[in-house]
Formats: sequence, C-alpha cells, structure tokens
Amino acid sequence: MSGNSNPVEHGAPEKLLTQRGLFAGPSPIVSEDLYAEVSRGIADRERHRLVVHPHTTVTMNTYFGRFPATYWQRWCVSPEVELSVDLTGSGQVSIVASDADGETRMVAAESVNGAKSQVVSLSAKIDKFTDGGGLWFDVVTGDQQLVVERVRWTVAPPKRVKPTAVVICTFNRVEDCLNTLASLASDAEPLSLVDAIYVVDQGSDPVESRPRFAEIAAQLGDKLRYIRQPNLGGAGGFTRGLYEVFGVGDTEHANVLFMDDDVLCEPEIVVRMTAFANRTAQPVIVGGQMLYLLHPNHLHVGAEFANLDTLAPGQVVDGALHDADLTGYDEETGKKNVQDRRVDAGYNGWWSCLIPSEIVKAVGYPLPMFFQWDDIEYGYRARANGFATVTLPGAGVWHADFHWKDWDDWHRYFNLRNALITSALHGRFNPKRICRTMAGQLATYLVGMQYGLAATQLKAIEDFLKGPQVLRDGGVEAASEIRKLRAEFPETVKHPASEVPGISSGDLPMIPAPPPPAKFAPVLAKRMVSQLLGRTPHDVGAVPAGDSQWWHVANFNTAVVTDASQEGVRVRRRDREMAIRLGKQGTKLLKELYQRAPELQRAYREAMDELTSRDNWQRLYDV
Repeated sequence: MSGNSNPVEHGAPEKLLTQRGLFAGPSPIVSEDLYAEVSRGIADRERHRLVVHPHTTVTMNTYFGRFPATYWQRWCVSPEVELSVDLTGSGQVSIVASDADGETRMVAAESVNGAKSQVVSLSAKIDKFTDGGGLWFDVVTGDQQLVVERVRWTVAPPKRVKPTAVVICTFNRVEDCLNTLASLASDAEPLSLVDAIYVVDQGSDPVESRPRFAEIAAQLGDKLRYIRQPNLGGAGGFTRGLYEVFGVGDTEHANVLFMDDDVLCEPEIVVRMTAFANRTAQPVIVGGQMLYLLHPNHLHVGAEFANLDTLAPGQVVDGALHDADLTGYDEETGKKNVQDRRVDAGYNGWWSCLIPSEIVKAVGYPLPMFFQWDDIEYGYRARANGFATVTLPGAGVWHADFHWKDWDDWHRYFNLRNALITSALHGRFNPKRICRTMAGQLATYLVGMQYGLAATQLKAIEDFLKGPQVLRDGGVEAASEIRKLRAEFPETVKHPASEVPGISSGDLPMIPAPPPPAKFAPVLAKRMVSQLLGRTPHDVGAVPAGDSQWWHVANFNTAVVTDASQEGVRVRRRDREMAIRLGKQGTKLLKELYQRAPELQRAYREAMDELTSRDNWQRLYDV
C-alpha cells in the first residue's frame, strides 16, 4: 500500500463551494450543451471561461448548469445560495428559478458596462422548491461582448467539513482506471477536497505495472493509496475502501465516494456530492447520476428503486427522467428535458455514490455478495435504519450503456441469487409470488432456447437454498463455478457475425418479429408446446437484438441472435431433452424454495450482523 494520507476533519471555509459554473465537459465527446446552451447569437464555450459575443443569450438551464434547489431545500439546512461570477465587458447576468412544473421566474439580475474582471454576486433564497424546481443563471449581451469566468455557487459552511476519500475498485481495466485517476488528478479544485484516493486493484493485470501509473501517482502524491487484493468483486473492492478509511486516523465523521473504474469522470462530481453531504440535516447516501457513455447526452435515470417482491431492479421512480436526451425537449410540453420535479430514490448504483461514516457505523458494512445487488441491498438496509438515498441531479459521470450489455451472461447468476437474498432481508418475501416470478422467467428462458441462462438461474436458486454460508467466501467459488457451468452450453458463446459455426450466411433469412402478445400466458404455453413437439414455424433465421424476445425466438429451431453488445451473435438451437431436464430441475428447486422460504428468510436475517461486520471483512481480506 502506498500513500500515507489519512482523512481528517477540516476547519470551515468562509463559504462552502457547492458547484462551479462550467461551460464545457472533460472530453471532446461531451456536448457543450450539457453545460451552457447558446439560445441566440454566438458564444465561445471553454471549460472555465465563457465568451459571449454581442447580441447573444446564453442559458445555464442545462444538466450541469443548474443548481438543484429542490434537493437542497428538502434535504439540507442551507436557506440561501450565492452566485458569484467574474465579468469582463458589458452585459447582464440574471438568476432564474423554476418550479415543479417547469414554470420560470427571475430572482435577481445585475448589469455591467465596461467591467474589467469585476466580481458580481447575486443571492437566492432556497425557500420555494419543496416539490421541485432549480436555479441557474442566464447571460445576455447588447452591442458589446461579455467574458464570464470563475463562476461559484456557495452556501454558508458547517462548523467542520467532513473529509472525503474516493474509492475506485478495478479488475483488469487498466487503461480505464488510469483514465479515471488522470481525470481526478487534472482538476486541482475538486482534488483539493479529497483527502485520499484508494485504488483497490483485484485484477491479474495490475494498474501499477504501467509507466503512466507512476506519472499519475506523482501528481496525486500522498493522496493515493494503492491496494492489491484477491478478486472479491465490486462488493469486496468498494468495502475495502470503507475498511481502510474507518480503520485509520481521526475518521469520526467522513465521507467515502465510490467510483467505478470504467467511467468517463467529471471531476466536478466531487465538489457537488461532498458539499451536499456536508450540509444535509441528517446523514444520507448521496448518489451520482449515470449518463450513457455511448450516447453522452442521455441520462440513464433520474431516480430508481427495486421491486423486492418481483426481484426487479432498476425501476424508474414516477416522474423521473429515463433514457432522456438532456439537450432535447419534451415532445408533449415543449419544455427542456430537465428534472424539475423532485423524485426520491430507493437506492443508487455504485458507479458514483457517497456514503457518510455515520451510516456505516449504524448499519454495518456491505454484504459480501461479490457482484450485483450489493448497492441495492445497502440502500434498502440504510433506509430501514432511517437513512435516505438522494440521487443528485447535476452530479453525473458517463458509464457504459446498460442496454448494450447482454442479459445472458455469467453476472446474471449474481443478479438472481443476490436479488433473492435482498428480498429475504428487506422485502415481504412472499413464497408464492417469488416462485411464480422465477417460474415465469425460467419458462421464457427455455422457450427462447437460452438453456445456459436457465441453468444460471437454477444455480442461483440452488445456492440461495444453501443459506447464508454461501456468502462466507465473498463469492469467489461461485464466480468460478458459474463460468464453468455456462461453458457447457453452446449458446452462451459469442461468435463473429461473419463466421457463424455450421451455418452459411446465405441460409440466414431475417424474419421480422411479431408484435408483443396481448396475453403472455397463452402465447407462452403455445410456444412451449411447439418447441417440445418440434413444430416451430421456421427452421433457421437471424434475429436482431431488438427482436430477441422469447415469443419470436421460440418460432425457430435455430436462431442466430445478435448479442446486445453488437459485437457478435449467439446461436440458439432447440434441444427438447435439455429443456425437459432443466424444467424438471427447476420444478424441484422452486418447490423447495416455496417450502423453505420462511426458514431461509430467518436464517439470512439472523446472519446479517455477522456477515456485515468489520471482523468478517477483515477475515476475507486476511489482514
């Protein structure tokens, strides 16, 4: 382990910086319209400098330009925010507010004429935003230009500022991890707010082996702490950061900011999330939002929750933006796609998520789930103990688009097993509903000729039935076993689209998919009978990823299905004997799950304190 910087509380500054006014992103692939929009005329947008030419209007009513006033009023103790800007030239700067319906009003304005690096300060009360609304500023010029620099939104500080440590968990994504570190190192102001950056490297290709690592480490200095450990998944990697931060120095009150290794990092997220966490009335988990890396203008979701009764993660909170073009406008209302209405999250993904020490002390460390649902479980455990999760608009990073990841992969095992565990711990865990949900999933996998995915599900149920001891090794054995199991099923293998084994390209007609069935159960039964009897309408065909629903794929004896990643195809072939075998195995396992559900729920709940203890993680880390 390198570095020797321990997080300690800091004295209060004169003003607490909540966010900066930025006019361009950290990468050329990011649209400047996410930061500042030129609604009339011409303006030059640089990262920290805006040159507004004559007869131009620029609005900061953008994703990164808005101050999320409704979230500050609901969760924080700051009654007022101050905007300060450094102006050179002539023009007007005004603060504008919106309400929950997106209706706007001007709050304050000031004009300058021939200014030379003149600091203008405007203030706004945070008092009319309970249900929704934000603040931003607009710039308007007349016959002369105006240069806007050093934009700061500030609030009154707390008596002491809690220190923040960033934790990056990485596994064989060396260049991605180095890019994220370089991004943090490149911006001095956010970096000054971070006491330590922990890189928890669980891969076989170490990040420290690259010459570039030494260069970045020199920039970060004593802030960097590099840790090598065996692969314990995302849960083990992120929790190591908590373990280290709360095991050293004066860390009575601290914030730990989780960040994925493969994000395009916006360093500003450090400013916004740490400021918010330092001004909340009670400790809350502060979540950053995810924008799509392949489609950088698109927001994944404004806030999400999990349906623990149906084991469904990633459900969109009513009123939240979802897969929305943040530079676009709503077709019905004509208003800009911004999150005016406040929406409350059930949990936040750990692509960027800040957890205060008070919550860790109250609810314990994460469960050693290895991968998937660890963030969901922790969010709902915190909520059960009175700690909310706030997904903060304007605090975002870019992460690989979820819908470009194929569902039929080894990680589906952890998704299913850990969903069962989370439901048992925090849901009603109704045996009838849980088993009906999983039986429906199994049936669709079988008629869709996804036998490896069906086996993956059954392995997840089988291991859940073993009880809490399945988590004793942190998921290491399960990760190895599920890969071996899936290797037995040919349709789990991805092939180049130009080299489909056993099928010539001329024998692959593209047959359009029918519309979704009006009634799923009768169609599912019909497709199942056709598959078992070998009476499918089509012998072989190509199926695009967007048409790969079970009701279409089940119409083939052999379907060459495009992988969701668009990197290749998978060949699904009807196997009657395999379907029957897996169906019988599933029936047996679901019967056992139904009978033992109350017993298993008690067992997992009773084991919770021990599994989430510091001692258990110390054992897993062998330190």
